[in-house]
Amino acid sequence: MIILGANSEIAREFTELMLQKQSFVTVYLLSSNAEQLVTFKKHLEVKYKTEVKIIPFDLMGQIKLDFSAMEYNLVFSAAGYLGDTEAGVIAKTEDMSRIMAINYSGLVHFLNAVANDLLEKENGTIICISSVAGERGRQSNFIYGSAKAGITAYLSGLRNFLYKKNIHVMTVKPGFMDTKMTRGMDLPGPLTINPKKAAHLIYSGYKKKKNTIYISGIWRLIMFVIRNIPEIIFKKLSL
Repeated sequence: MIILGANSEIAREFTELMLQKQSFVTVYLLSSNAEQLVTFKKHLEVKYKTEVKIIPFDLMGQIKLDFSAMEYNLVFSAAGYLGDTEAGVIAKTEDMSRIMAINYSGLVHFLNAVANDLLEKENGTIICISSVAGERGRQSNFIYGSAKAGITAYLSGLRNFLYKKNIHVMTVKPGFMDTKMTRGMDLPGPLTINPKKAAHLIYSGYKKKKNTIYISGIWRLIMFVIRNIPEIIFKKLSL
């Protein structure tokens, strides 16, 4: 099992849940902050009696991993970067490059490499977290939203491409989630989910081989409404 963005709360919750439900010979934890994974690695090894390897990996850099040397059939990506969003200010060039690389361009390079390797194995699952933010551009996060729209479209095409090769691709669309990335934001309680519950919903979708899941289901309705607001009205709204 490969876990990208392994320092995120949702990645850690999902990793533990998978190890509770299934056995894996090796778990690969990938993160740009690899040193922060040492304690988590020891915890997994002691509790679940499995081999855990930490791999420093940065989506801003070049892909240098040899996936063929890794034993896995499940890839979970929780990579994401919201950016320094400030009301009335468009993301600065450096921050925008990071938003696009982590949420789309670097992630596509990573997933392409994984997909090519899984094609050789002719078996596997790719689970990738996108966002409801990609369903319509809104002034509050349109750089981030455009990257998420791109990765959602990419995952749809990848799913179509890999279907006949016995490789399943599942897109996960969270709404508000109580994580480090959203800390300090004034999130509406009824629409915000914690990582532990989100992990269970993702696992359920994985077992049912869902193509796309929303976390939670209310966001399917919310985004249906937002997508269907006429542009002449939508552009005047503060969303």
